[in-house]
Amino acid sequence: MTDVSRLPGAAHHHWQWQLRAACRNLGPGRFYHPAGERGEQREYRDEAAKRICAVCPVRAACLEHALRTREPFGVWGGLTEEERRALWGPAHAAAARSTA
Repeated sequence: MTDVSRLPGAAHHHWQWQLRAACRNLGPGRFYHPAGERGEQREYRDEAAKRICAVCPVRAACLEHALRTREPFGVWGGLTEEERRALWGPAHAAAARSTA
């Protein structure tokens, strides 16, 4: 279950950045891997998602959100879940892997 306690709340200004996101109308399939996806297929999908993030005008805000809320899945702000976990530090990364 996702821990929503770190989410910023319902205030509109907390989410305004998402309206300018390059991924806004692309659907989640490009950014979240399907169950069992591994190896080259996953790497290819992740790299394609990162190319979209690379030109996104709100990439920094997206990554900040994902790190602050400990977003456990998908590519956010140009980083995969594994790359974000590495930024959280060893204790957080180990805990995230054990619950995933």
